[in-house]
Amino acid sequence: MAIAIIIVFILGYTAIALEHPIKIDKAASALLTGVLCWTLFVLGSEDVAPHMAENFETWKGLKETINPSLAYYFEHRLLHHISEIASILFFLIGAMTIVETVDAHEGFAVITNRIKTTNKTKLLWIICILTFFFSAALDNLTTTIVMISLLRKLVTDQKTRWMYVGMVVLAANAGGAWSPIGDVTTTMLWIKGQLPDVPNLVVDLFIPSLVTVLVPLTILSFTYKGNVERPIRQETEDHYLNPTTPGERMFVFLLGVAGLIFVPIFKTVTHLPPFMGMMMSLGVVWAATEIMHKGKSKEVRHPLSIIGVLQKIDVASVLFFLGILLAVSALQEVGHLRTVATSLDAAFSGNIYSINIVIGLLSAIVDNVPLVAAAQGMYDIAPSGAFAANGHFWEFLAYCAGTGGSALIIGSAAGVAAMGLEKIDFGWYLKRISWLAVIGYFAGAAVYYAMFAL
Repeated sequence: MAIAIIIVFILGYTAIALEHPIKIDKAASALLTGVLCWTLFVLGSEDVAPHMAENFETWKGLKETINPSLAYYFEHRLLHHISEIASILFFLIGAMTIVETVDAHEGFAVITNRIKTTNKTKLLWIICILTFFFSAALDNLTTTIVMISLLRKLVTDQKTRWMYVGMVVLAANAGGAWSPIGDVTTTMLWIKGQLPDVPNLVVDLFIPSLVTVLVPLTILSFTYKGNVERPIRQETEDHYLNPTTPGERMFVFLLGVAGLIFVPIFKTVTHLPPFMGMMMSLGVVWAATEIMHKGKSKEVRHPLSIIGVLQKIDVASVLFFLGILLAVSALQEVGHLRTVATSLDAAFSGNIYSINIVIGLLSAIVDNVPLVAAAQGMYDIAPSGAFAANGHFWEFLAYCAGTGGSALIIGSAAGVAAMGLEKIDFGWYLKRISWLAVIGYFAGAAVYYAMFAL
């Protein structure tokens, strides 16, 4: 049965990777994979139990008792994982709602409307630096969507815009790596205790992540010349009937960003799970926007309210994370992840930098969320050393998993979003952007190695 679980996981992963050709949403495949893995785990308990020494020390005693005792064990282990998964999902739902609320109020226009240059190189630097810091404060997926919306107002030619969008993907992934709220994988490492010290995380990963963007930008600065042609601006009736004032946009933008930044501060002071701080920030934004729009008509108020915004939340992505994290937790319970960890240690003689670089490059092919979830199950948090909380293994994993996915356009949520919104060809990205992403990835990795290993 242990082999059957691996087969189901591989088939599920294949379905996720082939989402567009088979026309089945990856969330459906992930949910089926997660539930089936746990079902096989429970039904095949006689076969898999000998491999579960870590979590099933009482197997010899339980297997002689009645089935309800065994069922209680599996329920206990499942609920243990669900509690960790739920904290991640609630965190994401809160963050996505706050960002969508800011976007509904056109709050991001506070910054984007100030970009006036048409010089290709200058615009490239402005867009990438904005993306890098936006991604750290928001998240890489949302930032990519916001920046693509901006670029459509700044660049007419599609192929020229593709170049900017490709660099936005690279910058968004790099910006998310050093922030606990910038990338799902870094969020997972923060919430589950591998990287609890946020200031330490930011200080150690900021420079390598920045180098990941600066090196490709510098290379393009020597070859990317000329001016961009801007679309002719056409004002629609909605522009003049916009229900928000400039003051309201500024207020919601500042309140939303402050709410997101408040989350790690709240966790540091209270030691409560991060999703509690996110829920508190969401409650403040919710109450503030309700008060702000209470005098407006229902038709105007509804799209700007949290109730209206919730209808635009990407629930499918949340369910995808649920399914894939359930599947990975099943592999962890069976003991497969421990076996993979042992194999990696043997192949690279325990070199944490080589192991993480490989994981990062794999994330360009396989989604980085399950890879990081797998690594969390493969390696325990040690009392000291590289695998301790805030240890170099976990920090470098956050960097590699966050930035390695940029090597292919399908390797990150930001890349997939860009591919869908701009219809970017896989081959075009591979030819124009991938080599820049790989150079930046290894440059940032080299900087981290030089900072802490030499």
